Amino acid sequence: MASYTSVSNRSALSKLPSVITFSSCHPRSGRANSVACSGCSASQTSLARKSTFTGSPLTVDLRPNMAPGVETFTDGLRAALDNSNGNGHSKTNGSVNNPRAREEPRLGTHGKPLYTNLAGHPVSDDNNSLTIGESGTGLLEDLHLLEKLAHFNRERVPERVVHAKGHGAHGYFEVTKDVSDLCKAKLFSEVGKRTPIFARFSSVTGESGFVDTNRDPRGFSVKFYTEEGNWDMVGNNTPVFFVRDAIKFPDLIHSQKRNPQTHMKDPNAFWDFLSLVPESLHQVLITFSPRGVPDGFRHMHGYGSHTFKWVNSEGRANWVKFHFLSNQGIKNLTHEQGIEISGINPDYATEDLIQNIEKGNFPSWTFFVQVMPLEDAEKYKYDPFDLTKVWLHKDYPLREVGKMVLDRNVTNYFAEVEQSAFSPAHMVPGIEPSPDRVLQARLFAYDDAARYRLSGNYLQLPINACPFAKVQNYARDGVMVTTDNGGSKPNYYPNSFSDLPQPDPAQKDVHPYNHAAGVVDRKAARRWVEDDDYEQPRMLWQKMSSEDQEQTAKNIAGHIMGAKDFIQKRQIEVFRRCDESLAAKVEEALAEKKKSPEPYTMVA
Repeated sequence: MASYTSVSNRSALSKLPSVITFSSCHPRSGRANSVACSGCSASQTSLARKSTFTGSPLTVDLRPNMAPGVETFTDGLRAALDNSNGNGHSKTNGSVNNPRAREEPRLGTHGKPLYTNLAGHPVSDDNNSLTIGESGTGLLEDLHLLEKLAHFNRERVPERVVHAKGHGAHGYFEVTKDVSDLCKAKLFSEVGKRTPIFARFSSVTGESGFVDTNRDPRGFSVKFYTEEGNWDMVGNNTPVFFVRDAIKFPDLIHSQKRNPQTHMKDPNAFWDFLSLVPESLHQVLITFSPRGVPDGFRHMHGYGSHTFKWVNSEGRANWVKFHFLSNQGIKNLTHEQGIEISGINPDYATEDLIQNIEKGNFPSWTFFVQVMPLEDAEKYKYDPFDLTKVWLHKDYPLREVGKMVLDRNVTNYFAEVEQSAFSPAHMVPGIEPSPDRVLQARLFAYDDAARYRLSGNYLQLPINACPFAKVQNYARDGVMVTTDNGGSKPNYYPNSFSDLPQPDPAQKDVHPYNHAAGVVDRKAARRWVEDDDYEQPRMLWQKMSSEDQEQTAKNIAGHIMGAKDFIQKRQIEVFRRCDESLAAKVEEALAEKKKSPEPYTMVA
């Protein structure tokens, strides 16, 4: 059992502003809107600040809501599929049925579960070290003490360089609309079909112990455990990003993390980089808009952000973009609320997710796709593979696919959240990448990060292994092999044995498509040079209400005031090329901020 105190019970929150912004820029939601996506035009309004929890401090049983006998992650995954709609793939295979996870506890002579060391040897005393005399020196033969200390020293694995702070939960995805004309992936094969999932939400630049209410994009990743292997949808809560070429990604993250000398957040680095990369402006405006500080993970949308390719059973392909729209509605925290809550409950979003699932208030998102015919890519007004651009909804409207629901908390944070690893390279048949430069690099980088953090065999960990699609290949050895390592079978291909794994030419991982061929070189794409990087940010700015424009300008000013004057001026000129009123409002707010006696902060 663990006790969690809701921040809404704290008197400090009563001082927070009574109005916060709700926003949703998509059809069907029926939700209030304040800051619309630049790709669509939704109404604008403000609603009263919600209180996440009421009443006395909650004492929460953190064990997930499982059926009797379901005690482990693998049992829960088994139950999730066994409780599906019986589509012929509702039973798990032997890889998930681990008898050691379900066996009865080993008993000692006292008739109670026996405490053992890591090798399984009985422990007689865990309160006193082995010494010569009552106050004498300790002995190296105290193997239990040495093992306990040695293991303690090795409890941490390297944290993620980005997306280090986050939390996750289990659930399911259910198909609600027929999309078989678009995609042959079996998880979409019939309406009503359910697939077990694990989702992880995170902030991007903070460390593992950072606050949940900082101003930052949020990670939004979903692992679908399908009969064809795992599909990882690895996205963010924004439809665009700061850069469109992966070669700039390490520099972007360096500029937003800690100064190499002071180890403090550095507004000079933050704005120096962004002011020299004007294509970042679309993401900058979203980050400093009310959406920059979501009110917990439940109240934000998720996006694949990149363009992907869907292929149907006939081999016909389309470009697609993924949208997961929160059925709870968009709710955001103001800068002041984010600061206040960060000092009261730094794990605000994590607590909100855990407690709502525990109470049966299961969060859900509706999954939509935008669909673009392949032949439209060359003639569309924006490069469809530019991560800093959206596809306008009036050009490519949303099409519903299904609904994802999170209904089960994790049983162990380290095993299921910290060791979970997502990669956009994990795509099942029918889902393929696009030429998006950032996506192409992420196909390598995410797997490589997991290999560094968790070992080259990280896909054998229960949270990452697909229990419904047997893995058969010639990979062997490495740190922490948890399988039979291929036994005595050959570890090479081609080989002369017909009963060993062989490639299947009929199951293509990439379907051929026409692409404007060009010279392989390090250069900007032609359409990036021709496109106007200010048009979509201008559209977004002009769709904001006056109130949201004021708040966005104030948030930017409060952040950029920590940068050097020449960097401030350069970034304001970037704003001016977007819209004169944007630059003017930021300059005005910046002047007011510089007069204010309030301390400078970059937390939100």
